[in-house]
Amino acid sequence: MNDKELFENNCLPLFWLEDEEEFEQPKVEPKKDLQTLLAELEDIKNRIEDLSAKEWHLAKLMKFHNARLTT
Repeated sequence: MNDKELFENNCLPLFWLEDEEEFEQPKVEPKKDLQTLLAELEDIKNRIEDLSAKEWHLAKLMKFHNARLTT
């Protein structure tokens, strides 16, 4: 039997088996120190504040735009 016949009969040859060791090891990210985490948290906080300010500005512009359309 050739490989195609084995495959069609659901009899895969041994060389088709995958090495299971590759899948057992999860990827581990390096741990960060407290100062790095605090700096990242501050950056996230600043981005949230910037987005809130932009949202407020856009809301004011929409209110102004809608008021001009209704008058």
